[in-house]
Amino acid sequence: MNYRFITVEGNIGAGKTTLSSLLSKHYHARLVLEAFADNPFLPSFYKNPEQYAFPLELFFMAERYKQWKEVLQAPDMFHQITISDYLFTKSLLFARVNLKDDEYKLYQRLFDIINPQILQPEILIFLNAPIKKLQENIRKRNRGYELSISDEYLQSIQDIYTEYLKQHSVKTLMVDTSNADFLNNPEHFQVITNALEHEYEPGVHYLTLP
Repeated sequence: MNYRFITVEGNIGAGKTTLSSLLSKHYHARLVLEAFADNPFLPSFYKNPEQYAFPLELFFMAERYKQWKEVLQAPDMFHQITISDYLFTKSLLFARVNLKDDEYKLYQRLFDIINPQILQPEILIFLNAPIKKLQENIRKRNRGYELSISDEYLQSIQDIYTEYLKQHSVKTLMVDTSNADFLNNPEHFQVITNALEHEYEPGVHYLTLP
């Protein structure tokens, strides 16, 4: 496996952290997980998104930048591979959904200043799950502030990711996770590890689980 920086992405409840953790153990890789629960605006945002969207997104971007800055400044001598459960660009994608136009323009200016300093993944694994599956996963993990997330909101996030992947030549493995169980089904996990043994052209490449 020749990739040294792999990112797992997907919608809310897609299973990013689970797969990232499994891949980290499999490859003895450095694991970078987003500390989303540390965002103090998150519960308030789901109750009143219009009021709290801007501070929510600013906090997320600042924390993601801080985390990656620390990663870059402290190379891990014991791990040659890094695996992350989020793409820094998600800051801009979620902001596009959540912010008003004038707020988004300001946010984008800040993002454009920071983004060139961030390490970009060599390959992206995108977990593509239907809204019904996402809602099932959200209910299973039972984070109180997430239980009110609407199908419409999840669809808007799904759409913005789809648009991004179409417009940018990111080397991407698109995985249909409608019936995925990476934790308990070794065959599902092996599809991912087998795929990572190959080189790909920039663009989206589709994987189907057995």
